[in-house]
Amino acid sequence: MSRSAETEGRRAGARAATAPCPLYDAAALRAAERGAAAASGDAFELMRRAGEAAWREWLDRWSQAYSLLVVCGPGNNGGDGYVMATHALRNGRKVAVVRLRDHAPRSELARRAADGYRDAGGATLEFDGALPPAEAIVDALFGIGLSRAPDAAAGALIEAINGHGAPVFALDVPSGVDADRGAVAGRAVVADCTLEFIARKRGLRTGAALDHVGEPVLASLGVDMSEHAAYPVAEWLRAPDLGRWLRPRRRDSHKGRNGRVLCIGGDHGHGGALVLCAQAALRSGAGLVDAATRADHVAPLLARLPEAMPRAVESSDDLRAALAAADVIAIGPGLGTQEWGALLFAAALASDKPLLLDADALNLLAAQPRALPADCILTPHPGEAARLLGSDTARVQADRDAAVRALVERYRCAVVLKGAGTLVHAPGQGVRVIGAGNPGMAVGGMGDVLSGAIAALRAQGLDAFDAASCGALLHSTAGDRAARDDGERGLLPSDLMPWLRRCANPRADER
Repeated sequence: MSRSAETEGRRAGARAATAPCPLYDAAALRAAERGAAAASGDAFELMRRAGEAAWREWLDRWSQAYSLLVVCGPGNNGGDGYVMATHALRNGRKVAVVRLRDHAPRSELARRAADGYRDAGGATLEFDGALPPAEAIVDALFGIGLSRAPDAAAGALIEAINGHGAPVFALDVPSGVDADRGAVAGRAVVADCTLEFIARKRGLRTGAALDHVGEPVLASLGVDMSEHAAYPVAEWLRAPDLGRWLRPRRRDSHKGRNGRVLCIGGDHGHGGALVLCAQAALRSGAGLVDAATRADHVAPLLARLPEAMPRAVESSDDLRAALAAADVIAIGPGLGTQEWGALLFAAALASDKPLLLDADALNLLAAQPRALPADCILTPHPGEAARLLGSDTARVQADRDAAVRALVERYRCAVVLKGAGTLVHAPGQGVRVIGAGNPGMAVGGMGDVLSGAIAALRAQGLDAFDAASCGALLHSTAGDRAARDDGERGLLPSDLMPWLRRCANPRADER
């Protein structure tokens, strides 16, 4: 572990995560900075700590590198860069600060840091369209201060950083990434590692930001957020958090105690979606799983999954007994939006049972919005979320946190907004960010697996919010484990099944 920071990504998996991991927005961080500066009596002290922490983290990663470029902006993020550059210079490295022509330090703290760098004999270059050779680049251009697309000059500098070929170390936030929303409005630095200062930021863990952050690392700089009226805006869940919900079962357990899930869907040509949902429910611990589908799919489903109990359903009357027996209903995988799917959807809504709505059930809901039970769970991807909100996918992705909050406000139930950095929210609850998952999971059928996993956990007694949170984390963690040995490309939903079982039974040292 580094001397100056706590590594989050791959190193976090080796630790037990029993306490909530809070995430903050820029307003909370600025409040903490003001409070810490007042407490220390020297506003420059935090910048000094940040620059030193950056230098130590850089040493841990690239100690053999002799030359580095530090790209500094005009604000306090640039000041952090000047302090780090000074440390590098005094430790015998070849250092150059690069800045835009109009990016001379503007804040008092940044000017103080730049003066210290100059007094140490440091050289400053104006960006002329190309960056000189170096073995590493430090991005200290904007930090948390930028919430819009960079202008043309800054965009050209960012493109030069990305095209340079040297590893990139971002200070606090990769320049061009919105630290609150995770959006990238224009060009943004693609970092190999991002050293966050003081606290973890919500926006660096969802959406487009995940393609820019690299490995996130935290340097708290000795600041306790709770001491400065700074409140978290979300909670970050990682694989070890599964142990919060997935406890060992009682020795006298029986199938009835572990819940009965009814999976509804699989219209003509879409029977596989329901098979995946039912199998995931079983692998996630449901005691009994019924599968209501078209008659043509019953025999194939039995052949593929003899543990499930399929039944042919051609009308809502055929569904009555299964609805009555179910503890939880998962409806939507392969359902379709034609008459058959609409009839079954209406019957499920009228059942007064806990519901999970996915896929075409969400499309039917978007076409005819209606009140939902409070313990319902919605699992939209960004396109489905846009339809549910009467918006468009780009707007959903531009502010995923706002989108999931709007969905909860509109439908008054738990919502899982899928995608990179899945978000989970429910009425009266905070937002949870899923810190697992990989690009290999971007393939048809993964959402059906998620539906089965969440429904199974709901049937085993978790409330809607916890079932949605634990199920999303279980699904993403299983995806990571499945991709670990053979890679992400070509990953299939069915590859997750054995890993769902393993991850649903965390060892004592993982809880």
